[in-house]
Amino acid sequence: MSGKSESQGLGVWHSWEVDQAINLLNTNADSGLKAEEVPQRQQKYGENELKENNGRSSWEILLDQFKNIMLLMLIAVAVISAFLDFMAWQVGEIAPGEVPFKDPIAIMAIVVLNGILGYVQETRAEKALAALKKLSSPNVRVIRSGKYIEIPGKQLVPGDVMLLEAGMQIAADGRLIEQSNLQVRESALTGEAEAVSKQANLILPEETSLGDRINLVFQGTEVVQGRGKVLVTNTGMETELGKIAAMLQSVDNEPTPLQQRMTQLGNVLVTGSLVLVGIVVVGGIIQARGLANIRELLEISLSMAVAVVPEGLPAVITVTLALGTQRMVRHHALIRKLPAVETLGSVTTICSDKTGTLTQNKMVVQSIYANENIFRVTGEGYTPIGEFQLDNQTILVEDYPEISALMVACAICNDAVLQKEKGEWAILGDPTEGALVTVAGKAGIEKDQCYSLPRVSEFPFDSERKRMSVICQVEVETSPPVETSRQNVSTIDGVMTNLIASQPYLMFTKGSPELTLARCTEIILGNNCLPLTDNQRAEILAENDRMASQGLRVLGFAYKPLLQIPEGEGEKCEVNLVWLGLVGMLDAPRPEVRAAVQECRHAGIRPMMITGDHQLTARAIAIDLGIAQIGDTVLTGQQLQHMTDQELEQQVDIVNIYARVAPEHKLRIVQALQRRGKFVAMTGDGVNDAPALKQADIGIAMGITGTDVSKEASDMVLLDDNFTTIVAATKEGRVVYTNIRRFIKYILGSNVGEVLTIASAPLLGLGGVPLTPLQILWMNLVTDGLPALALAVEPAEADVMKRPPFSPRESIFARGLGSYIIRTGIIFAVITIILMLWAYNHCQTQVQGLDPERWQTMVFTSLCIAQMGHAIAIRSHNKLTIEMNPFSNMFVLGAVVLTTILQIILIYFPPLRAFFGTHWLPPTELAICFGFSALMFVWIELEKLFLRLKGRSSFDR
Repeated sequence: MSGKSESQGLGVWHSWEVDQAINLLNTNADSGLKAEEVPQRQQKYGENELKENNGRSSWEILLDQFKNIMLLMLIAVAVISAFLDFMAWQVGEIAPGEVPFKDPIAIMAIVVLNGILGYVQETRAEKALAALKKLSSPNVRVIRSGKYIEIPGKQLVPGDVMLLEAGMQIAADGRLIEQSNLQVRESALTGEAEAVSKQANLILPEETSLGDRINLVFQGTEVVQGRGKVLVTNTGMETELGKIAAMLQSVDNEPTPLQQRMTQLGNVLVTGSLVLVGIVVVGGIIQARGLANIRELLEISLSMAVAVVPEGLPAVITVTLALGTQRMVRHHALIRKLPAVETLGSVTTICSDKTGTLTQNKMVVQSIYANENIFRVTGEGYTPIGEFQLDNQTILVEDYPEISALMVACAICNDAVLQKEKGEWAILGDPTEGALVTVAGKAGIEKDQCYSLPRVSEFPFDSERKRMSVICQVEVETSPPVETSRQNVSTIDGVMTNLIASQPYLMFTKGSPELTLARCTEIILGNNCLPLTDNQRAEILAENDRMASQGLRVLGFAYKPLLQIPEGEGEKCEVNLVWLGLVGMLDAPRPEVRAAVQECRHAGIRPMMITGDHQLTARAIAIDLGIAQIGDTVLTGQQLQHMTDQELEQQVDIVNIYARVAPEHKLRIVQALQRRGKFVAMTGDGVNDAPALKQADIGIAMGITGTDVSKEASDMVLLDDNFTTIVAATKEGRVVYTNIRRFIKYILGSNVGEVLTIASAPLLGLGGVPLTPLQILWMNLVTDGLPALALAVEPAEADVMKRPPFSPRESIFARGLGSYIIRTGIIFAVITIILMLWAYNHCQTQVQGLDPERWQTMVFTSLCIAQMGHAIAIRSHNKLTIEMNPFSNMFVLGAVVLTTILQIILIYFPPLRAFFGTHWLPPTELAICFGFSALMFVWIELEKLFLRLKGRSSFDR
């Protein structure tokens, strides 16, 4: 058996006894591996590092840009055009002062620019694996041949005995041999911020989820406190971190909906163009009864090929997406990959993590149980402002002595500090203890006010006792303190004052309700301390179960008067306690998320929760936010583990809550949703989320709590870690997609008109080509490009988030866009051809000082100016232009005026006239061009009226 397969085959290390694991790896817990064994194992297992697959090189990415079918056609056009210009130059047909090869040079410049644009977008190298490697290569202390040595993490091998202490980053997966108060922060791997208390002497079931394997440690996690000795069981790609790296590299980058639509668009345009070119060439040859006019037909074909390709479209789309990213940044969403802007608009399902995204990532006390009463506590975050309510009525804390005693315990049996930073309340320390300090502050008891109860000793929390205790010395005041804002014991709690007269010390205890209650013999009821009865114990445990079923984290509190500072272990001293009460807390939902979830529902988007937290907590939060209903199914990672992919596919349509999930589960959920035709946005912050983020159609990382790995694997980063930001970004994505469709209609409508106009010239027997390739490039880049950019910033329509998302797999020509382009192109062509016939005949009359070829300039000008009316009319699909606020998009008006001026300059500025091959037009002929162009605007407005009369709101949404 190979080293890799052996390591994998014994992968359920949490279900083995420590001695069994040591024997299986043939090592020694006290002396470690022998030095001479290490090279053999390094050869067998390889180095303890993550392996990277080879991706595409920069040159391959650059060359791929020129495989685009539209760019290939333009390259062919440039080559043929260069050949024709060379032939003309050889025979002396180039006029004096005329720039040779200007058409092929201009076309190749466009090709190169579009290639570079695509290259720049695509060469944002994937850095997720590089960020992952940073977590896997610290130095580490091990025992080898009975000696304690420090080695680079990549030299670890299975069988090594690794030593852990606070502050260390763990370099490999391992089975705990022994530990002392060991707590490990596994948020990078499991997504949960709270440190995990480890226990070496447990044997766990094989199906235990990753977050519950408390007898194991994992590569890339961090020791928060305590120490431990670990048997290294897995290294390199066989670690949990390595499995994530393998999943990350196995995820293929699929083209976005926009990229797929642009590919489809290119195929249709090029195919249509080639068919039309064939028809024109064959028709011209038949008409001429030979090849006498083949050069003219080739020139017409080249002009048609240039006309059909929207050269400015890639640049316009890129700028539109870039503008979308700027608007999203204002909504606290940072877009890492430009196509993601539009892709957001197609999202049908949002899979959100719980902690920090749906919730505040701040533990907040919600409920208190004392003296057989359930008190509700209001307030948000760590702000020490809130009310205590009994039966929905606000009460005064001082009227309930048992609450005062409980709040003193919350403030004193605590290591966290509550402070105000930059106008906001924050805690230093554990979030759970921060919640307790905050609730005490809401009761008017601040930690630093309890100066008359200084801590003199403590019994720290450990995973076996599941409690912590602090011992305070009672300093009785004989006169009021100078600082009247502070409180002594007598003003804090009258019940304790009666006890401390003869007892100089108090011990406060908090921890697991069941284990703390078992240590109590008395209970506080009002101002009295009475024996604790069995019925009262049963009621307290029942209330504890009720709170836990609501997803609350529950702690029990007690205290005990002492004659002297106790010595020895906490287990011996924490007896005969006085029960104070229960405190239930929750990482409270963000208040704004409820409205965001409702907005998702109205927009046809399904929100889901995928979390590593407990199912009860997940259910409570999901129901509170409206993500799920009471009675809805919660699917756990353990259940997922036993499901086939087909069974999971059946569940993903009905289950909205997934709890205690592992990294591979998140990836499977996303893949199952995608197989069901869903378009998935997935949020995440930990290393464990990276494969799912990369697999999702939109991967969304957390900007505040997110790891570098998750950010590099994502398409978008939430700068405020807020679910509401996803909804705002989705709205912006819909606006961007609507505007992209709007300017595609605008650009391609005129392109079809150009192609039909050029194709008609030889069939109508007109001499020459009405539009040169250079003039067509001007139209496609400037006349079409500037107004298209202005249309890209058209404001959102009122109902943008009140309709279902459009299918991400719909054709670019769906919902009437294709018919609109053809219909508009035909009208463009009809108007222009009528003008062209009139102008051709009109200009044949010899007028001194006027060129008879100026009919071509009239055709060129009419097409350009007609596009200006088109730009104004196309702003709305159903509103007439006079019904719209002309100043709601000033960019359109500015682009129309600027483009019109530029077009006139091309006619009347001699250097540009010579370069672009235009001719001077008399004012009357220019006015005729404007008159014919205005017919395009009139047609589109009449079409809106016609559709309105038929009762159809639109041919395109």
